[in-house]
Amino acid sequence: MTETVSAPTAPLRARAEIDLAALRANVRTLRALAPGAQLMAVVKSEAYGHGAVRCARAAVEAGAGWLGTATPEEALALRRAGLPGRIMCWLWTPGGPWREAVEADIDVSVSGMWALAEVTAAARAAGIPARVQLKADTGLGRNGCQPGRDWEELVAGALRAEAEGVLRITGLWSHFACADEPGHPSIAAQLALFRDMVGYAEEQGVRPEVRHIANSPATLTVPDSHFDLVRTGIALYGISPSPELGTPADFGLRPVMTLSANLALVKHVPGGHGVSYGHHYVTPGRTTLGLVPLGYADGIPRHASGNGPVLVGGKWRTVAGRIAMDQFVVDLGGDEPPVGAEAVLFGPGDRGEPTAEDWAQAAGTIAYEIVTRIGTRVPRVYVNEEQDG
Repeated sequence: MTETVSAPTAPLRARAEIDLAALRANVRTLRALAPGAQLMAVVKSEAYGHGAVRCARAAVEAGAGWLGTATPEEALALRRAGLPGRIMCWLWTPGGPWREAVEADIDVSVSGMWALAEVTAAARAAGIPARVQLKADTGLGRNGCQPGRDWEELVAGALRAEAEGVLRITGLWSHFACADEPGHPSIAAQLALFRDMVGYAEEQGVRPEVRHIANSPATLTVPDSHFDLVRTGIALYGISPSPELGTPADFGLRPVMTLSANLALVKHVPGGHGVSYGHHYVTPGRTTLGLVPLGYADGIPRHASGNGPVLVGGKWRTVAGRIAMDQFVVDLGGDEPPVGAEAVLFGPGDRGEPTAEDWAQAAGTIAYEIVTRIGTRVPRVYVNEEQDG
């Protein structure tokens, strides 16, 4: 598990500072964007690298009515940590912990008849009705049931089980493929198909508690998609789901994670000195090098070698040469900060530091991956834990 501390008790090699006040403010902002819907805080993959339990608690404090995870194991961990209320999980494989989820009062997603059979068997064994949400594939092509005969069969099977008292159909839901691409024709097409599939289910007698399709980008930009519940993941953590949609500040959001490290070494080197594996960087003249004790084992993308930005001594520096497993080098251009000086890889940008989006651009990826991949060797340090106001 990722090490967590509430406040630094000793100098740390590196730290991912998690600002829970920023997270709570983001929840409130997102709720205001979808005032007619409940908000699900998606805390899968350790809350996108931020720490699932602490972030889930903060989100609930700020008004999130639901919590969402990918795997049942993630959902069960939240329950064991004492998180109350509605929790949903959606990524199941045959033989999964259905009974444990039923007994923990977790909403489970069903995309096909095999899953319906397994959850109903688990509910019978537990003697407790399962809370089941039926997922429609409206065009993403991943999980979810296809429209037409497959959907009709799933709805009919779920209704039979509900009539037997084995389960309760609590939700109908789907997921957008291109909501982060404004104006993409698939958005309207998926929304129309979702309405049709929900309409069919309701005509057959389904009375769901919630209908939902909106992810973070749809919550921000497609108000017609809000229905009864919006599922906010990356936006919860103050990161824009797409630069084309706008910056976090454009939506009133604030990045929650700041990643920094303390320089492990500062040294003078002559011109023509190769730096790191393969000597892909050679010093243009006499200079100083700073050693940042983070590498790809900590989640720093090797694809950002030669491009990744770092703030040291109030100036942007760039990764010099290849990022190694545990460390990388920056050319300090003759400056001589002390050993132990702070190197900020990314944060909100308030102090002129790079953002997760800057690292995403440097690595040719998305900001989701930058924060989610920060590894277990980096302690999460939580600040502003007490609820404001």
